[in-house]
Amino acid sequence: MDQLIPSDPTHIGPYRLIARLGAGGMGLVYLGRSAAGRTVAVKVVQEEHAQHPEFRRRFAREVAAARRVGGSWTAAVLDADTEAAVPWVATQYIPGPDLTTVVANDFGPLPDNSVRVLANRLALALQAVHAAGLIHRDLKPSNVLVTVDGPRVIDFGIARAMDTLAGDSLHTRTGMLIGSPGFMSPEQVRGLELTPASDVFCLGAVLVYAATGRLLFGATETGLNAHLFRIAEDEADLTGVPEPLLDLVRACLAKDPAERPTLQQVAARTEADADGEWLPGAVLAQLGRHAANLLDYAPETAAGAPATAPATAPADAPPPPADPHLPSGPPSPPPPAYSPTTPDHSVPPQGFGPPPGMAPPPRRWWGLAVAAFVQLLVLLDATSLHTAMPMIMRDLHLATDDLSAIVTVYELACGGLLLLGGHLADLMGRKRMLIIGLAGFTVAAAIGGSAPTAGALIASRALQGAFAALLSPAALSLVAADFTEPKERGRAFGVYAAVAAGGSALGPLTGSWILDLDWRICLYADVPLALIALIGAATLTPDRPTRTGPRLDAPGLLLGSTGLAALIYGLQQTGPRGWTDPLALALLAAGALLLLAFMRWQFRTASPLLPPNFTDDPARIGSVLTLFLTGAGTLALFPALTVYLETVRGYSPTGATTALLPTLAAIVIGSTQISARLLHRVPPRLLIVPGLLLTALGTLLLTLPAALALPGMLLTGLGLGAAVMPLLSLATSGVATPHSGGAAAATSTATQVGGVLGTALFTTLFASTLAAPSAPPDGYTDALWCSAALTLLATLPASLLLKPTTPPIPHQPTGQPLPRHDHRGTA
Repeated sequence: MDQLIPSDPTHIGPYRLIARLGAGGMGLVYLGRSAAGRTVAVKVVQEEHAQHPEFRRRFAREVAAARRVGGSWTAAVLDADTEAAVPWVATQYIPGPDLTTVVANDFGPLPDNSVRVLANRLALALQAVHAAGLIHRDLKPSNVLVTVDGPRVIDFGIARAMDTLAGDSLHTRTGMLIGSPGFMSPEQVRGLELTPASDVFCLGAVLVYAATGRLLFGATETGLNAHLFRIAEDEADLTGVPEPLLDLVRACLAKDPAERPTLQQVAARTEADADGEWLPGAVLAQLGRHAANLLDYAPETAAGAPATAPATAPADAPPPPADPHLPSGPPSPPPPAYSPTTPDHSVPPQGFGPPPGMAPPPRRWWGLAVAAFVQLLVLLDATSLHTAMPMIMRDLHLATDDLSAIVTVYELACGGLLLLGGHLADLMGRKRMLIIGLAGFTVAAAIGGSAPTAGALIASRALQGAFAALLSPAALSLVAADFTEPKERGRAFGVYAAVAAGGSALGPLTGSWILDLDWRICLYADVPLALIALIGAATLTPDRPTRTGPRLDAPGLLLGSTGLAALIYGLQQTGPRGWTDPLALALLAAGALLLLAFMRWQFRTASPLLPPNFTDDPARIGSVLTLFLTGAGTLALFPALTVYLETVRGYSPTGATTALLPTLAAIVIGSTQISARLLHRVPPRLLIVPGLLLTALGTLLLTLPAALALPGMLLTGLGLGAAVMPLLSLATSGVATPHSGGAAAATSTATQVGGVLGTALFTTLFASTLAAPSAPPDGYTDALWCSAALTLLATLPASLLLKPTTPPIPHQPTGQPLPRHDHRGTA
């Protein structure tokens, strides 16, 4: 690491810069820290490249593609602004030297076991890269960082989406070769079309280097052309490669790509032992010292002295390596531990073509229709049956406890298993989860509709809630993963938000209409609707599960699901028992402690249920908190609103539910015509906060004279639609596709638990009115005031955590400041 120089900026985006990590042909890499203390590597594009539209398009595509890369053995992209005056991208900082430094300078060739673990981890990392639609194209020792728990693959700076490789040259327009000569595949040298097998060849070359300390085809002093000829025509010298790995490495280095093993085969043949360290003790000790130096590092003070001097190396020790977060190319003095690569500008301009990263899914709009229909089906089922409770109680001769159990088991199953649904969507694929969930949902609905007893109905509702928990995260993650281009994402989430917010209002309306026939129709109607959705899901483009390494986060699921179940059940018990009841308090406390343990586990496990960077983005945290409070304040109000209109305003039962139609129409307008059109143009906070204020104002108008009821309903719906749409988009944006199910599950869980909290509060407020029907309906009015207060409270995280960020002014030779930008609304 080097100290900053006067021309360096002090901040990039939300990150404070504290040191230089390296420089190359593409730009500079800085060591930065977020406000929360997280250390990141910030790559800033050189100003001369930022002026070229073609380069900007390439940079934006590859940043978006790199965001999708999952797995445990790669460096995650955490943040980026590809439209800033000087584009930048922040990645996870890996506190360890690169493989070149370990082998060439510090330790020498690695022992057999270390090479085997290295092969396994690199194969898993490349699987994650390929699953995201990329080919790395520049796997080499300087792009492999060595840490205590395993290696990490970095630098997708010249990676290329697989679907844009046809006819692509490996040279820039100036004729400069792209790639690192010592670690290129024969097809790279010949300028042929690349496949994932090219990375397998590079993997073999890296393993030879790690085991022997020498380049695969010798040094390059004899000339570049001669070296490239040896790569294309000569057989590799594998002397020194460990005998157990010799056949595998030889197969990886086959000249014909079709003869090389797949990465899955490489990973299976090199599967590491569960116990033991992967590196010798001397290397591990040095890695520990490297991490300690990073923690002690501080930038120089104004006087020029370091505020906290890092540990110094002996005079005869090699200079500390710059962290290799840049593409390769000729090093600048003093030579860093990596060789930056010149960026490739060979792709022709794309104009307004495919979104960044890769071509969008061809049937994404059909996928949106299926996802929206599935979400609507789940919401209608959850809310419409509430209206039928008196009829169910009469027909099945239910006791009050049985009637309460019908609602309780559904909410427990649905809310408690949402995390499982999102995790399984990541592990098994979204299409598969939709098919499984819809099949089970159909069967459960048929059982419930024909239930002869209370026990059968309760069992069917628990089963239906469980399958609903599988469907909701899969539907939301399908939309979040398929729509990344800002304008298309706005339109897609406008439709989805209209369904997500409007479904809560539509449920009581359809329930009241169906009840003119029979309560069983509410459940039987789910069967043909679910079958239609099932047919639509079966026609979706298959998506492959892309997680690598440990597959199932069983401890996380146990902690999270148990904590949510305890929290939901505790909130449900506050109605009949009161908020001071020991059982209710014990359940709430247990749920909170289990959820805290769940979050702690997510930071420690190698394969978390939540996305790795889910809690690092203040905008995402703010959107999830706002959705929780909005669910409590407004979404939970709709079933109670019909009771209020009927009891206080004197509406007929049908009129009370029909009065929700203006609210439903306003929700659709707010989400599809306001927020969807403005999300990519203005900071999301400018949509969310005013939307929530309109919602609170509309709710308060309902407490005033009857003439203001219609304006109140319209304002409530308009504000809710305008706010929920950007909240859903923000909560699921910037998450790699392999983790989109986890992000969707967290988002759905926040809304669901918020709704349970709101229902508990409203039930408490209704209790006094229900106990004395002849008394003034103060409880219903208080519920509206409570709803408005919770909605106003939701503006706090939206205001504090969704602040638009202003990138700092980079150094300008002319002294002119750069324009300010805010792009938090873009995906």
